[in-house]
Amino acid sequence: MSAGSAKARLAELGIELPAVVKPLAAYVPAVRTGNLVYTAGQLPMQDGKLAGAGKVGAEVSPEDGKELARLCALNALAAVDSLVGIDAVIQVVKVVGFVASAPGFSGQPGVVNGASELLAEVFGDRGAHARSAVGVAELPLDAPVEVELVVEVGS
Repeated sequence: MSAGSAKARLAELGIELPAVVKPLAAYVPAVRTGNLVYTAGQLPMQDGKLAGAGKVGAEVSPEDGKELARLCALNALAAVDSLVGIDAVIQVVKVVGFVASAPGFSGQPGVVNGASELLAEVFGDRGAHARSAVGVAELPLDAPVEVELVVEVGS
């Protein structure tokens, strides 16, 4: 896959980048420093509303959590696109996924795979990244998952 084909690949996959999610507090959706773009943590927002709520392993199944993590990653890509354009991405560097977990739930890596798999679909080898999948007690708005990205971009 060529460096400038992320937008074409999204179209090929039938995926449309959503509008950038409006920040819930005092921050911006994405910041560039040098050749890196850091996104704020992105919740599974769809059409201005949370697409799911609750703890993974209780009210939210791991499979649904995985789909919500995919949506979080899509929102993060929208934030990157709004700042530098999606085709500027050279490499996905790091993904951090937070999973609001029911007591005893330890499947966070499988949930965050929803984000990782989307990035692989869109960017191919350039979507391979380092990652953390962290179980947490609570997330904003009772979201089940939150995902943030660090991507390398061209000039």
